[in-house]
Amino acid sequence: MILDIVDRGHHYADMHPLFGPAFDFLRTTDLTTLAPGRHELEGERLYLSIDDAVGRGREHARLEHHRRYIDIQLCLSGEEHFGWLPLGCCDTRDGEFDPALDIGFFIEKPQSWIPLAHGNFVIFFPADAHAPLAGTGPVRKAVMKVLV
Repeated sequence: MILDIVDRGHHYADMHPLFGPAFDFLRTTDLTTLAPGRHELEGERLYLSIDDAVGRGREHARLEHHRRYIDIQLCLSGEEHFGWLPLGCCDTRDGEFDPALDIGFFIEKPQSWIPLAHGNFVIFFPADAHAPLAGTGPVRKAVMKVLV
């Protein structure tokens, strides 16, 4: 997991061939003008989802993980909160992994809580179980999906 501000995203470009284009798009695009939903940049390899949501609070936040995609989540307004737990610490599945949606859930509770303010991003790799929407207010965020 990586936590930083979007203006420093270029520091991570060498970590993955699609991180450069992903951070260029996040930094240079007026994301406030994009409608909620999916926006393809490079087909299934790299796409953006704009989400408007309301936090569920820590008690209702569910740990999830992905196998095929890395998440780069950028807070656009409000304050997003995440729970985090290394995937290796997750033992109890909450249902079966859905390969079509690339998502699985766990019963365990996060061991760390991370506030994500406007302009900040977090990168969750497949080894990071994360619980989004752990805050309590409205939040608008951009979720860049980067194919592993």
